[in-house]
Amino acid sequence: MSWHDRNGRSLTRRLLPMLALMPGLFLAGCIHPLYGPSADGDPLAEKLKLIEVEPIDGALGHYIGDELVFGFNGTGSHVPPRYKLVVIPNEGVSTPLVDTVTGLVTAATVTVSAKYVLTDMSNGRDIAHGTVFTAASYDRTSQRYSDMQASRDAEKRDARTLADQIRTQIAAALSV
Repeated sequence: MSWHDRNGRSLTRRLLPMLALMPGLFLAGCIHPLYGPSADGDPLAEKLKLIEVEPIDGALGHYIGDELVFGFNGTGSHVPPRYKLVVIPNEGVSTPLVDTVTGLVTAATVTVSAKYVLTDMSNGRDIAHGTVFTAASYDRTSQRYSDMQASRDAEKRDARTLADQIRTQIAAALSV
């Protein structure tokens, strides 16, 4: 066998396209749909229903808790819990924009981080833990009620985003 074919192309040049596809072939078995059956064969949606969310303090905690409960078990059915989720949020407000003429703040950003731990209630072992972070901005005006409502809306957006992040990370941990 020669290193060149009739057209003068080398063997490596003919094999190069096939070699480029090789990593994809090796990784093809590694892709696993997140909300498909988990490694033990149980549907992931059924595992997520088994999570009990511990009450979270404060208005932000209430928003996060509601989003998590709805995200894990949106059916409203009562299932005996197998896992316990503890979430500890931390909230801050920064005011990056100030009007130079009036000296009033024109925008604010609500930044929230939350630590979470998912524990298996049968053996007390931690299954998933981590920290998630998000920020939502809002405009401020001279009207106090509007500012309070805009701040509350930013908190709700942050809570929804945090709950989505926590739910996705926990789903990934339970799927293996």
